[in-house]
Amino acid sequence: MGMNLTKIFRPQTMAIIGVSLSNPFNPANVIYNKNRHHCTAGTYGVNPKGGELYGQRIYKSISEIPVPVDLAVISVKADFVPQVIRECIKCGVGGAIIISGGFTESGKQYLEKEIRDTAVKNDFPVIGPNCLGVMSYPYVDTFFLSRERLIALNPGNVSLISQSGGILVDQLIKLTQEGVGIARAVSIGNKAVLDEVDILEYLKTDRDTDVIGIYVEGFKEDRGRKFIETANGMKKPVIIIKSGKTPGGTRAVSSHTASIAGDYTTFRHVVEKSRAIEATSENEFVSFCEVLSNYPGKRVTNTCIITASGGHGAMASDGLYDTGIMIPEIPEDDRIRLKALVSENIRDIASFSNPVDLTGSAGDIDFVESVKFFFSTDYIDCVLLLLLPYLPGISTDIGSRISELVRTFKKPLVVYIPHVDKYDIFIEGFEGNGIPVAHSVEGAVNMVKAIAGEKI
Repeated sequence: MGMNLTKIFRPQTMAIIGVSLSNPFNPANVIYNKNRHHCTAGTYGVNPKGGELYGQRIYKSISEIPVPVDLAVISVKADFVPQVIRECIKCGVGGAIIISGGFTESGKQYLEKEIRDTAVKNDFPVIGPNCLGVMSYPYVDTFFLSRERLIALNPGNVSLISQSGGILVDQLIKLTQEGVGIARAVSIGNKAVLDEVDILEYLKTDRDTDVIGIYVEGFKEDRGRKFIETANGMKKPVIIIKSGKTPGGTRAVSSHTASIAGDYTTFRHVVEKSRAIEATSENEFVSFCEVLSNYPGKRVTNTCIITASGGHGAMASDGLYDTGIMIPEIPEDDRIRLKALVSENIRDIASFSNPVDLTGSAGDIDFVESVKFFFSTDYIDCVLLLLLPYLPGISTDIGSRISELVRTFKKPLVVYIPHVDKYDIFIEGFEGNGIPVAHSVEGAVNMVKAIAGEKI
């Protein structure tokens, strides 16, 4: 729609409309407290009764606030929202986020239409209604979830867009657990005014965003085509996960955010022909976001698998073969040279074909020398490393040692390590140095798949 969204994502001032003077668990109160204490935007509370809250003045209307307001966060009964929107426009507010529910999903389509008509006529950007809104640190956080209920997010380069607030929070948690940092997170709800396309357009030029992940339920009429056109014009990877693939899922989508789920088969075929990447599961979505956040702009075709277990190497090889990624043969001269570099105790039992099976007797130096060797070649542009931390020859230093090679050669490395609490120190050795770690062979293959092919 071409609206300016800067004041929604980077507000200097914000008004929380609908704070309660008696209920500290009211969503507006949670948002008010979080932003006053943890975000940079100057925060002002509004309640028609006025008064005082936590020693701060509460204003009777947005017109009473003594400074220009960039962003209004609206959490009042649905019937009152259109009037509040008109007041915001009259007072020169830069944009609004409507937290309130009770609109089209409850049969009150007319309220949503009134909001849309007013906003479009006045070029006034609105996110929602029926949403969590925007998390855009350090500026603003309208998620009405208390900080103690969430894990602390890391700042980073991945931005997420979701129709479902619950799905969005789940993905934020999963990505954070994998060491991925977040730039922006947007819950768009019913999309009365702004939708995925508008947010995508904003993130296209957002300097903090390198990777965009989107949870899609359905599109408003004619917006699916525009979404694909916008994704095709992006230089940043766009990863999509969609619900509403089945009759039951379609019904759930319709009742949730009043979206048209559309025909999934058609959607899938369109995405396949676009620059966007479809994730077919939550695990795949997290894997794609993680690897692309570490290697934005990288594209690989020829992968070398280095493993401590022949079975793991075979599984990874099968998985990569199905994707069309090349697993080149290792020239005989190089096999001989690599054999001379590894420890003497594995020279006669290791296999130096691709996959390279260093066996369970390998130690740090064997993995380090092997990764370094293949990074030095011109026929390998990515290494998939399958590590088993329970092997006696591997130390907790292996992550930092191999990470140095990634920084030196500037070639992507993807690591598999089983997800067990006692192996966290091994995982952190890689993830803490910007190396993506998968916890299944399938997940590792998915990561390589995400940085392969012409879509990226």
